[in-house]
Amino acid sequence: MVRDFVYVILGGGVAAGYAALEFVRRGVGRGELCIISEESVPPYERPALSKGYLLPEAPARLPTFYTCVGANDEQLPPIWYKEHGIDLVLGTRVKSANVQLKQLITTTGETITYKILIIATGARALKLENFGISESDAENVCYLRNLTDANRLVGLMQECRGGNTVVIGGGYIGMECAAALATNQMKVAMVFPDAYCMSRLFTPKIADFYESYYKSKGVIFIKRNALASFDNDLKGKVKAVILKDGTHLPADLVVVGIGIRPNTNLFEDQLQLEKGGIKVNGQMQSSDPSVYAVGDVAAFPVKQFGNEIRRLEHVDAARKTAKHAVAAIMARDAGDLDYLPFIYSRVFTLSWQFYGDNVGQVVHYGDFSSGNFGAYWIDKGVVVGAFLEGGNKGDNEAIAKVVRFKATVNDIAELQRAGLEFALCKSQLVAKRYLRYAIAGVGVALAISIAYFAYGYGKSDV
Repeated sequence: MVRDFVYVILGGGVAAGYAALEFVRRGVGRGELCIISEESVPPYERPALSKGYLLPEAPARLPTFYTCVGANDEQLPPIWYKEHGIDLVLGTRVKSANVQLKQLITTTGETITYKILIIATGARALKLENFGISESDAENVCYLRNLTDANRLVGLMQECRGGNTVVIGGGYIGMECAAALATNQMKVAMVFPDAYCMSRLFTPKIADFYESYYKSKGVIFIKRNALASFDNDLKGKVKAVILKDGTHLPADLVVVGIGIRPNTNLFEDQLQLEKGGIKVNGQMQSSDPSVYAVGDVAAFPVKQFGNEIRRLEHVDAARKTAKHAVAAIMARDAGDLDYLPFIYSRVFTLSWQFYGDNVGQVVHYGDFSSGNFGAYWIDKGVVVGAFLEGGNKGDNEAIAKVVRFKATVNDIAELQRAGLEFALCKSQLVAKRYLRYAIAGVGVALAISIAYFAYGYGKSDV
């Protein structure tokens, strides 16, 4: 069986939902768009899985977090796709892709053709087997990447509530899962090889704050160590985790968060790759003009970093690259994406946001003891990155602006003293400056209009 479409989105994650909404808003015709997903449900907000979904009280459940509620936009339940003539091909895996022929073949033998393809295949969780750990498929070893994973984790937490959990990995997923597990009254030990948690982003000082907070909630940190093997019972269930230094940790549940790998396998010999993903231009277009890539799988030029190619693993990038790709496809005049990298997290009662890049000299500020603090990263005399814990909407918008417009720093000591006030003041100056430009632009336009009118009026008298 062959099915023909104008547009096909391959992948059913966050990016697919935001792309679908953008297609509809730009007038896609009924029957022109198809979404192919291995999952059995329409696109949903994946961050919910490591946050609200794992809460012991009033947990988040579908349909409350279908896209695009994560950006305070329209929610897209299953009926929405039907009402707009979008074909949802769910629970379906594509086994091969032919870019030259513009066709995809599913495991059921169906052929789906397209004129324009958007690759939104995201990434898969790295497994312990990738690091030489055998016997890691036990029933109480969990990963967290999709709804099926989340349901399994919730079920196991309920079975062994109050028991021992070992979290392998000290990164983003490890930190969020550890917080959720502790909230569920589990005894949590985190194991990772780095000197401190979230080492790809946090400074030692920032990490120390979060580690101390987690410890106050009963979480144990085992740093500069790693998993060596499991001690399983006769049924193959893990009963202890054995570390490289010989330590045995009792375990009723093991949660693994050791990174992800982009799903590029269908296109590795057909499209140009870079930074582990599919290389695209500023309009999210790949080396083949009919193929676009968005979200975790896309490596794109970031204007904020001098058009350096980056692959950004966060939901905000998935949302915005998806919308921009559709704008480029449908409008043809969208220009290049100008994206400000953004990451956030919410754990326990804490909430932080980060914008930009964590390179250069770091300047901490605020009261770490009270949880009201932040940091700036300064490179070549300008702000290139900013982090804030506990900020309100206005505070977070301010730090975003000083990064976006690369605010100049003349005195590091004064910056440290001013702290958040630096961003608040600078962002107000930026807003005023752009307001003046806007007013001036209106004035120029008005003057030109008057001049044309006068010229035309004068001509009519001749």
